[in-house]
Amino acid sequence: MTVTVPANSKPRVVVVIPAYNEERFIGSVVLKARQFVETVIVVDDGSSDSTREIAAAAGAVVVAHDQNSGKGRALNTGFSRARDFDPEVVVTLDGDWQHMPEQIDQIAAPILSGDADIVVGSRYLSSESVVPPARVLGHWGFNALTNILSGVTLTDSQSGYRAFSPRAVAELSFSSRSFSVESEMQFLAHTHEYKVVEVPIVIRYDDKPKRSVLKHGFTVLDGLLVLVVQHRPLFFFSVPGVISLVVAALFGAGVIYSYSVSQTLAVGSMLLFVLFMLMGLFFIFTGIILWALRALIEPIKPIK
Repeated sequence: MTVTVPANSKPRVVVVIPAYNEERFIGSVVLKARQFVETVIVVDDGSSDSTREIAAAAGAVVVAHDQNSGKGRALNTGFSRARDFDPEVVVTLDGDWQHMPEQIDQIAAPILSGDADIVVGSRYLSSESVVPPARVLGHWGFNALTNILSGVTLTDSQSGYRAFSPRAVAELSFSSRSFSVESEMQFLAHTHEYKVVEVPIVIRYDDKPKRSVLKHGFTVLDGLLVLVVQHRPLFFFSVPGVISLVVAALFGAGVIYSYSVSQTLAVGSMLLFVLFMLMGLFFIFTGIILWALRALIEPIKPIK
């Protein structure tokens, strides 16, 4: 169903909030966001609490998944529903009250001015955000990895407070099921040649994290490795392939040197030479094959 939006001078900004068991804060987030935009979409990702009922009572358009499918799938569903409103900007924020809806206009501004396809709200561009040291360390590591592997540089690769142009909303589809979806956006931005800019945001850490910081970090790291395989398979497999070939060359040189000195074949070194040579060729050819097949991979469709 297509919703006809009356023409007016106010930009059509649609907010999408993926939510899972956020009954404590979702009502406040929706009510606050509706002070700045007309349409707030909450994707209830299989919550077992009253998230969907509270969001609907607060005035959100609620789309519910029957089971928890992950943040990437929730964003796919939210973007699909947002397209019905013909938005000029889609803004995503979290439902746990860490992001400030008062900054929606600030996040949306570069899209409306035509200066960006994706805007990322960075907590590290604002001196007002007091980030716990453990998170700073984790974010630093993920920023470095994601920036190098994706080819797009950000100061806050894990921020969920973002804005997207109509082009990005129409083209993007996320395969990540976990919290690595923000990293996936950088890979997709590089693929689609989007212009990505950052703006400072303030993020609140009033409550203890709902998930173990360590477990959350490993989840993101696992998702990041999957992204490298999906988006840069040649890089992922060629690096260990080249290392294996270099090691094989060293063992091969040792075999040649040993034979030239003692006229005997170093069987152990020879076997290791063959092993590392085969491993290196396997990795490199696997990367080439997956790189060639990458264009045939279909993106995961939004859940209806």
